[in-house]
Amino acid sequence: MLAETNVKTLDKVVVRFSGDSGDGMQLVGNIFTNVSAGMGNQVSTFPDYPAEIRAPQGSLGGVSGFQVSVGTNVHTPGDKCDVLVAMNPAALKQNVKHVKAGGVIIVDIDSFKEADLKKALFETDDPFKELGVNAQVLDVPVTSMTKAALADSGLDNKSIIKCRNFFALGLVCWLFDRPMSGVQHFLNKKFAKKPAILDANTKVLNAGYDYGHNIHASVSTYRVESNEACPGVYTDINGNTATAWGLIMASEKSGRPLFLGSYPITPATDILHELAKRKDLGVKAVQMEDEIAGVCSAIGASFAGNLAVTSTSGPGLALKSEGIGLAVIAELPLVVIDVQRGGPSTGLPTKTEQTDLMQALYGRNGESPVAVVAPASPTDCFTMAFEASRIAIEHMTPVILLTDAFIGNGSSAWRIPDADEYPEIKPPYVPADKIAEGAWRPYDRNEENLVRYWAIPGTEGAMHRLGGLEKDYKTGAISTDPANHERMVQTRREKIARIANDIPGLEVIGPDDADVLLLGWGGTYGHLRTAASELCKQGKKVAFTHFRYINPLPANTADVLSRYKKVIVAELNTGMFADYLQSRFPEVKMARINKIQGQPFLVEEVMDAVTKIMEEK
Repeated sequence: MLAETNVKTLDKVVVRFSGDSGDGMQLVGNIFTNVSAGMGNQVSTFPDYPAEIRAPQGSLGGVSGFQVSVGTNVHTPGDKCDVLVAMNPAALKQNVKHVKAGGVIIVDIDSFKEADLKKALFETDDPFKELGVNAQVLDVPVTSMTKAALADSGLDNKSIIKCRNFFALGLVCWLFDRPMSGVQHFLNKKFAKKPAILDANTKVLNAGYDYGHNIHASVSTYRVESNEACPGVYTDINGNTATAWGLIMASEKSGRPLFLGSYPITPATDILHELAKRKDLGVKAVQMEDEIAGVCSAIGASFAGNLAVTSTSGPGLALKSEGIGLAVIAELPLVVIDVQRGGPSTGLPTKTEQTDLMQALYGRNGESPVAVVAPASPTDCFTMAFEASRIAIEHMTPVILLTDAFIGNGSSAWRIPDADEYPEIKPPYVPADKIAEGAWRPYDRNEENLVRYWAIPGTEGAMHRLGGLEKDYKTGAISTDPANHERMVQTRREKIARIANDIPGLEVIGPDDADVLLLGWGGTYGHLRTAASELCKQGKKVAFTHFRYINPLPANTADVLSRYKKVIVAELNTGMFADYLQSRFPEVKMARINKIQGQPFLVEEVMDAVTKIMEEK
């Protein structure tokens, strides 16, 4: 008799795919995510790449993971998973700690031979007992079933083995009642030019689905709730792609052509890749020979009237610092994207941190203030890339956009916005009357916000020069006068400060009578908001706010912080933002939650830390 399937109905579930770097875990994870988003689920993903380009097959260092949470009210990829797919013993060993008690582990039992166990440094022939696994284990002969499905395909053994990931995907789709038509759509798109591979993967996908259906696997299956979605076109989008698209929207709304000058660096390279595809939208994306050339080409493009962008990660931001200083003193619009990773130096190139904050704020010679903003989620990368571009153009300044590897590589379900949902960007062109009067000079300013006017080369009567030497406040000629230099330094500083009048205030989520405020910045938003919400459900009154504008801070920051007896700052560094806030608001009592492990927060660890701080006398 077939075993009766136990169906669990949950508001959200977490699945983690894991295997060797070449096992296609990122691909099937992305397809599962896209299909779930298309069903109306909210999604949040966490691709966990190894740092090694290709570690030895079956080794612990070569394990690649992809975790996704799907359902309702999803803000994080989840602390632990309901279902783990482990394609080999190393994947099991590295990821078993992420499985919920009583969850489901699907293993390719064909890959659990003695040699495989030795590669993963197991000491016994029973890895499940050795690891103390407390889960429902489903031993599936993935490799042999894949070979059986493709016995008549004409493919060689290596090509057949590469299809194993789709057997696992088919089985997971059965567990979660995902429609095969949705998966087939992505297969057709991915392998449109490789019909033999498309046919093979389709057969294996259906074989995996049928395997679960036919054996009625004696493990839990899941029905996942969906939100009522706002009408529109939805897609699953990662942060780097959203950043690129936000820049394109800003180019459309400003009427200025988009130029990207960049050098490839993990984890920011996908922004360059995405913009290089968009020649049809007038985008000019140039791969430069190094980081310095990347920023300098963008500065030249900015002088020529482009929305100029350069993208990098922490080491590249260090190399670009002198160029950014040039854009500061020339007062040219420039967007610098830093997708933060673990450091210092090469550090942890595929892992996430928030350790470039002080470099973004202060990492240049001289008094060199720039605006700094940080998106809160993969989809917010679109909005904040647009905002960085708007601020750069309308305030004639470099803007550093601090994303990170977690949200840059991670993805969420996103409704593609209509163009009229974003405002027009208004470049501060030189007023025609000033040119007509012959009275315009390169550093003439709008006295309200201190923004200097932008004279696009070719504008009749507006010929001028800019450069890295200090200029006279009135004439724009080179000046070494001490008083003039101090005036220009103070003016550039005040110009950045006045951006606070042009950005939204902080919003606080949670009980009005809370004494404790949990806050963060950038890509930690989902974990911190979820932690605050769960603490409130436990009866602990914790309010939450999140910073997307770092320099200048929102105008109501002092008012918000002063309402609470205790402010807790949580960030993926040793306390940079807390130090920054404390220097601005020394009267505010601040506690800190810090993590520097190359991994995002877990909701549980934030909740535990907040509870401990609240209990301190």
